[in-house]
Amino acid sequence: MKGDNKKQQYRVNEQIRVREVRIVGDDIESEVLPTAEALRLADEKGVDLVEISPNATPPVCRLIDYSKFLYQQKKKAKDMKAKQVKIEVKEIRFGPQTAEADYNFKLKHAIEFLNEGNKVKAYVFFKGRAIVFKEQGEVLLLRLANDLEDIAKVESMPVLEGKRMIIILSPKKAAQPKKAQPKPMPAKEKSAGAESKQNVAEEISDETAE
Repeated sequence: MKGDNKKQQYRVNEQIRVREVRIVGDDIESEVLPTAEALRLADEKGVDLVEISPNATPPVCRLIDYSKFLYQQKKKAKDMKAKQVKIEVKEIRFGPQTAEADYNFKLKHAIEFLNEGNKVKAYVFFKGRAIVFKEQGEVLLLRLANDLEDIAKVESMPVLEGKRMIIILSPKKAAQPKKAQPKPMPAKEKSAGAESKQNVAEEISDETAE
């Protein structure tokens, strides 16, 4: 074992006292060997016998330079830590009578937050006598959850806390592609759609009158 003065996290070489082990390593065929033979093989190759899975039957040992093995483990832990995404809770505030344009604007932000892997804490703030609209606030929050159902799951249903009704949404593990995400309807399209519906209604009215 190459001189390593650090506290050992794994049993190495003569510290392995089981009768037999399964050996693995680079350019080595996995096989079960008596521990004494595995130690001899490691010595021949100028490496260490490192126990990496003590709870397996038999325990699994890797033929590798112990210092190199520790370096690989440290690098792997560092890479995993770097890949971890810090989850934040983003807040979005609504009024009990939020206008459609404002709702769509905040829906867009909620989509961005969720796609970034963050949770969304959306709430309706009731100012003064506006508390009489609490049912309206609940409907708004449930609508938000419904519009985001493809990319978010409800972690906490709407609940009234003081003057705020809160819902918490968290991103789904398998986020849907952006094309499948709910998008606010542009004002022009919405206007055109409304106009089209009105024309259809007028035509039906004219046919009925005839």
